[in-house]
Amino acid sequence: MGMKRKRILYLGLITIVMILGICSRKYGGYLPGIISEYSGDILWALMVYLGFGFLFSKSPIRYIALISLIFSWGIEISQLYQGKLINVIRQTTLGALVLGRGFLFSDLVCYTIGILIGV
Repeated sequence: MGMKRKRILYLGLITIVMILGICSRKYGGYLPGIISEYSGDILWALMVYLGFGFLFSKSPIRYIALISLIFSWGIEISQLYQGKLINVIRQTTLGALVLGRGFLFSDLVCYTIGILIGV
């Protein structure tokens, strides 16, 4: 598959995952508890994987997976720091979506699952 077609595929998949993520938040009450609880984090990590796949479309899958895991785990671990400025950023919608709010070990598991789904 050519690089241009591969990137278009990645963009399409990113769009689908974003829509699913929004739906998982908006309609989470209609989903079984475990799916409602963890699907957003899994989908976020899958989107991260697809985003890095888009950016580094010529790179091996294991490289993209490793970069995605380092990035997503790094974001989660950074939530252990609760400085004044970073918390102001986290209070915005975009800041919360990108940086999260507080560290949860379960998020590390969800991110790993999301990236493995992408692989």
